[in-house]
Amino acid sequence: MSSEIRVPLVEPGSNPALAAIEADIRAERGGEIAVLYRALLNSAPVADGWEKLLTAIRNRSTTPSTVRELVILRVAVLNRADFEFAAHVPHAKAAGVTSAQLDAVQRDAGPGPFSEQEHLALALTDAMTTEIEVPDALMQRIQSHFDARGVVELVATVAAYNMVSRFLVALNIRH
Repeated sequence: MSSEIRVPLVEPGSNPALAAIEADIRAERGGEIAVLYRALLNSAPVADGWEKLLTAIRNRSTTPSTVRELVILRVAVLNRADFEFAAHVPHAKAAGVTSAQLDAVQRDAGPGPFSEQEHLALALTDAMTTEIEVPDALMQRIQSHFDARGVVELVATVAAYNMVSRFLVALNIRH
């Protein structure tokens, strides 16, 4: 497989038609436009929708930040999305994810150093990412720890970051 990124990266500020989307990305992500968004800017509607969805999941959901970041890291591990993993380690550490948890999420995400809620979220992540279907028993346990909004937001987080990681891997975005 080639090591080249498979689409051109849009240079921020190079297309006036993208100015509003670039401003939204900067407002939500801060400062520089990351390589992921530079690839997405090849399609203004996709970049715009992507930003809105991921902003809702990362910044407007009730999912605890430690749970969210552990889920994102686990999806990255399962989908071999090194770029995504590296990009989220600082966010995970800022959210309070420990070094022991970072190590464990890269192996098997078993009960180890995780709270019951974190372990269940990681089990859901593994099921959704590798098996697609979520066993009823697991979903019942998830529902005992999260209200309906929390379940929707947790499932959406797993689903969205599968989208992110698969986009990154397919387009060979690795740095």
